[in-house]
Amino acid sequence: MSTIEITLGNRTFTLDEDKAQAAFEAKSVINGKDTMFFNILPLKYQWAYELYKNMKSNHWEPEDVAMQKDVEQWRSNEISDSERWIIKMGIGYFSAAEGIVGDNVLHVTRELITAPELKMVLGRHAHEENIHADSLVYMISSLGLNPHECEAMFEDIPTIQEKNNFVVNNSRALRRDMDMTQLENKQALAKNMFLFGQVMEGTQFYGLFGMILSLYRQNKFPGIGQMFRYTLRDESNHIDLFKSLFLSLIEENPEIWTPEFQEDLRATMAEGVRLEKLFIADCLPKASVGLSLQEFDAYIDHIADRRLVNCGLDPLNDPIENPFPWLAEMIDIKKEQNFFEGRVTEYQKSSALVMPSDDDL
Repeated sequence: MSTIEITLGNRTFTLDEDKAQAAFEAKSVINGKDTMFFNILPLKYQWAYELYKNMKSNHWEPEDVAMQKDVEQWRSNEISDSERWIIKMGIGYFSAAEGIVGDNVLHVTRELITAPELKMVLGRHAHEENIHADSLVYMISSLGLNPHECEAMFEDIPTIQEKNNFVVNNSRALRRDMDMTQLENKQALAKNMFLFGQVMEGTQFYGLFGMILSLYRQNKFPGIGQMFRYTLRDESNHIDLFKSLFLSLIEENPEIWTPEFQEDLRATMAEGVRLEKLFIADCLPKASVGLSLQEFDAYIDHIADRRLVNCGLDPLNDPIENPFPWLAEMIDIKKEQNFFEGRVTEYQKSSALVMPSDDDL
């Protein structure tokens, strides 16, 4: 037995190094050591801890973003009905979607994985979903929108309802005690990680991001655009988190990665893309924000294929050039000048902002 002895005064403490090593080796994405103690150390998933620190240093609060100009524009004649509709669709969809993602993180993924550092970064993910939901409340109250109208949008607009049902039905199916030694349950969890991380947050969120940030580029709704920039930066971390979780789960459980399972994931992405294109058509019933429906469709295909390739899967299309390269610039938020108070808000507290790779956009 390998031990470490520490003497303090007249007391000697003997630490069993072998037990510590065994605890480290018992860590895994699933089926690891079941303990009530939150034993982060020794770290096995260093990437998760580094990602947690990056997410924490990117913290922001909605109330720090001024909304005066947005309110003035909303009440003026300089904003078209089509542009107001995009904002309403954005708030209406994300009011439901952010809660769905956070709920799945807490009550599915975090419940089934076992390594403490993975639970830690997932807790931060859920917290950021709360911030995003709070930002939507702030937008609604600032603009004076009827909150019941937003509720009605994701209840009554079929393309929003279909997108939500697409992911909610999967999440509900995993809300039970699952024997994670069974192949079908391992695959169900892996598919859930892929669905929420790569299809929903990684692809289906990006149509509205593009529309709202296109308005922002035209100096329309600067406060809302700023909050969506912060949200988009957060989402790039969420996509990375669920991709790394997914790949770690596959690496530790290679029996999951059957040809049939891979095709199921590609079909899941294809269905997610189909639903997103229908939703985008509802957001853009006519050409608006200086961009066409065809450009958005190409962008969604481009994003979806990048997500697939990054997870080791074949793309759905021949190579498609990104029609919106400017979206990458939208996340470069090291320092922002407050529009109306003349003060600088620094959201990156201790280290240089970690930018998403081209794979994210």
